[in-house]
Amino acid sequence: MKRENRILELLTERKRIEVVRLAEELGVSQVTVRKDLSDLERRGIISREHGYAMLRSADDVEGHLAYHYEEKRKIAKRAAECVSDGDVVMIESGSCCALLAAELAETKKDLTIITNSAFIAGYIRGKSNVRIILLGGIYQQDSQVMVGPMLEQCMKGLYVDVLFVGADGYSPQSGFSNRDHMRAQAVHDMAAHAGRVAVVTESEKFSKRSTVPLDFNGLDCMVVTDASVGVKVAGSLADAGIALVTV
Repeated sequence: MKRENRILELLTERKRIEVVRLAEELGVSQVTVRKDLSDLERRGIISREHGYAMLRSADDVEGHLAYHYEEKRKIAKRAAECVSDGDVVMIESGSCCALLAAELAETKKDLTIITNSAFIAGYIRGKSNVRIILLGGIYQQDSQVMVGPMLEQCMKGLYVDVLFVGADGYSPQSGFSNRDHMRAQAVHDMAAHAGRVAVVTESEKFSKRSTVPLDFNGLDCMVVTDASVGVKVAGSLADAGIALVTV
């Protein structure tokens, strides 16, 4: 499992790697690497062609889970401390969000999770102490999220204290951002039915900037991330009135 996680980390960083080079970097035989790649390909996470391996999709959540897994797991555990037994929370899509949902399902009682992520709903299925409300909409196959106008209709009559979201990037000028317009709109629609927003993401995202700014409807906002977040970013968040929690 650790070797598969490392393969996914390398593919996330480099996008495309020759199988021979992958075997050299991992210190194992090409036969062993090909077995690992065959398993990942069977699960629909990677694809292979002409001696190379690559992620099947940049939006595949299962592939993202392995990248910086330990940092994301710590972020999820800290974010879960904001939730109490019996709460109703909303969770948007993303790998940190998926690990947060799993942590909540393991540690909280009588919890209700409202989500637009079919991946998250499946990821925590079978947990008897969690009630899952899956919002409807247009299904994006790679990211496994529901988006579009139907999602907004599903939100009517719902309200939660906190919405947990991921992000693809951040800048002091435009705030948090997403690379997909429809997913960004989904965040906007979900935030309109929440009292506050908690962004759960690894610090690496603060060095990136995506296309579509995320609109949190002027809500109180906090960020839970790892301790590698820089002083400059921390200052920018403070200037914007955003509470920062690091692990």
